Amino acid sequence: MATTTKLASLKMATEQTVKPHTLWGDVWSRFRRHKLAMAASFILLFIVLAIAFGPFIWHIDPEYIDIVAAYSGMTPAHPFGTDNLGRDTLSRALFGGRVSLAIGMTAMFIAMFIGTLIGLLAGYFDRLDNWLMRLTDMFLSLPLLPLLLVITLLFREPLRGAFGPEAGIFILTVVVIGALGWMPTARLVRGEVLTLKEREFVVAARSLGSNNNGILRQHILPNVLSPVIVAATFSVASAIITESALSFLGLGFPPDFPTWGRLLFDGKDYLTLTPALVFWPGLMISLSVSCVNFIGDGLRDALDPRLRKG
Repeated sequence: MATTTKLASLKMATEQTVKPHTLWGDVWSRFRRHKLAMAASFILLFIVLAIAFGPFIWHIDPEYIDIVAAYSGMTPAHPFGTDNLGRDTLSRALFGGRVSLAIGMTAMFIAMFIGTLIGLLAGYFDRLDNWLMRLTDMFLSLPLLPLLLVITLLFREPLRGAFGPEAGIFILTVVVIGALGWMPTARLVRGEVLTLKEREFVVAARSLGSNNNGILRQHILPNVLSPVIVAATFSVASAIITESALSFLGLGFPPDFPTWGRLLFDGKDYLTLTPALVFWPGLMISLSVSCVNFIGDGLRDALDPRLRKG
């Protein structure tokens, strides 16, 4: 009898200590098993921390000109070398990383907001589906880079005059990249909504008198957040590459306001003298984009309901 009581007490204690499975707990458990995604997360975290706190450790002004040190190689005084004016490439890469990542994140939020909104409306309301999808198809058929170049040339000077050279170009870049990058998200969300709106819990909510706004906000939107999160990671990588391409073509920020793409543009003419001017900004772009893509792969696997434990 005493043994039975002890076994029952041990079983109850064990059941109390075992934590119940949660959705995000399972997602984190699966994400941790994705080795490339975890390694990419640590590398990207290191890059973000270096960009955020590096200027507090490396005190050289990115705009400080030292003609005597021009074209210096990788030395203890200038680990990433210097440009034609003697400006420190390390400090300029740290400063430019803030701008490049800020553009990627801001453009991603714009693209995700527009794409999710259009996908929800097109998938849920049959009368809007055809119009919104034809609009999406029209935007998908537009050549992205030439359109970006035309819009930048048309609106660069007015925005510079209204908000200043740096703020104006930042607003123009994030708005254009975000406004031209929402289409894949819209098609993805629409497909999910078309499936979800016929599910039993949505039909039950509609039969209980819930209006369309309540159903979209409380039942549809939470269930499409998983693919949107995955799409957001790839959108960040795409925005960073697009901004780098614009800056490399000389249509981005002014020369005294470094971004990774601008550093590539400025260093290409001195590639034979100091390859470090191109190597380090290119490495930062490649590492950041690769890490974001690997994290997106890990999230896609972790959020896939077919691979999730019951």
